[in-house]
Amino acid sequence: MEEERFFLYDEKEKSDTRFVSFMGETHRHDLALVKTSRYYGKTLVLDIQGNRFGIIGHDDIEEPGYLEHAFNLTEVDAEELREFLREAI
Repeated sequence: MEEERFFLYDEKEKSDTRFVSFMGETHRHDLALVKTSRYYGKTLVLDIQGNRFGIIGHDDIEEPGYLEHAFNLTEVDAEELREFLREAI
């Protein structure tokens, strides 16, 4: 017997998506930045090559170790991403 699926939510929403790729000193960053009205003004940042993502706002960018952990990056690579996200978000 099939059970009925219980959704917590199921909504559609328009979003603004930016695809960007740039080469750092030792790491290529292939990203999708998705902006919606969700996530309290934060941006959904998807690392396409690394198969990782984070919901990131300005406070998260400055949090020590956050990008390193979220995207599994070295300090140098995370700083390159941090510099880009400061401008992009």
